[in-house]
Amino acid sequence: MLEFPLTLSASSEDTGQRLDQYLAAKLPDESRSRLQQLIVKGEVLVNGAPAKASLRLKGDERITVTGPPHAPPLRAIPEQIALDIVYEDDDIAIVNKPAGMMVHAGAGATDDARNRGTLVNALLHHFAKLSKVGGELRPGIVHRLDRATSGLMVVAKNDESHRRLAKQFSAREVRKTYIALVHGWPKRERGTIRSAISRHTQKRTRMTTGSSGGRDAITHYAVERKIDSPYGKFALLELRIETGRTHQIRVHMASLGHPVVGDALYGAPRELRAQSNQRRAAGMPSTLTLNRNFLHAAALELEHPRTEQALKFARPLPKELENLLARLENAR
Repeated sequence: MLEFPLTLSASSEDTGQRLDQYLAAKLPDESRSRLQQLIVKGEVLVNGAPAKASLRLKGDERITVTGPPHAPPLRAIPEQIALDIVYEDDDIAIVNKPAGMMVHAGAGATDDARNRGTLVNALLHHFAKLSKVGGELRPGIVHRLDRATSGLMVVAKNDESHRRLAKQFSAREVRKTYIALVHGWPKRERGTIRSAISRHTQKRTRMTTGSSGGRDAITHYAVERKIDSPYGKFALLELRIETGRTHQIRVHMASLGHPVVGDALYGAPRELRAQSNQRRAAGMPSTLTLNRNFLHAAALELEHPRTEQALKFARPLPKELENLLARLENAR
């Protein structure tokens, strides 16, 4: 077992290599992300001084790792946060997550301010027991919603329920229905998008349908309402997804040229600006803003993991989405 602080000596064979690449080669049992964290925190010294990950070695440096690469086990912290609990029994809970709340902290989080305010923090406070299948940072979490998306989620209270629910999701037996407002009017009143989704090769926070080798993704949509306003044309959609890929609805609708309102990551404008040649109703502002995506997980249908009873839950659009919809429809 390695002992720390650990000192390494670069040789001529290492000339030109980046510091982070050098450490990854010398410490193969450690993750690249953990080594990056140590460098950022100043726990990797080159000739006695902190250095950047991008430093190119000359081949004669003395490199000291002052702290162990292994991070302490991470765990979520209970936190008193209000929750909209739609249903609860000994096996599961159905919660209505608000927009702006992350489902759980990322793997790089620690037991400090970065691990606060998440759905998991709230769940740990409200429920005495949650499944442990997902690990210490994701107790009870069977599936996820994006931070800027609101709506229904099922939570597992024990490991057996978690495994049975996960099996339902994997078999595409869980029915998930969303409501979204998108820019423009789709050419077809209803349709199915089957474009595979993968991570964008340059913009790592984004997903894309434009690369080969993606994971299959299926989204069904139907136009519920068309809006022609001074702020542009919009369509209110009901969507059902068979798969649960990252950003699936957002990526699929953007691929059709109809990004979700508020979703600047996938091409939607940050504000809705009235066209200068369009008249607005009295009191309507020149711009409208929405500090979230107009995407809501409105309905969830599944089989109870223990009783096998068919369950169906629904929640209406949050007030901020209803208000924006009303302002667009009443703008003339």
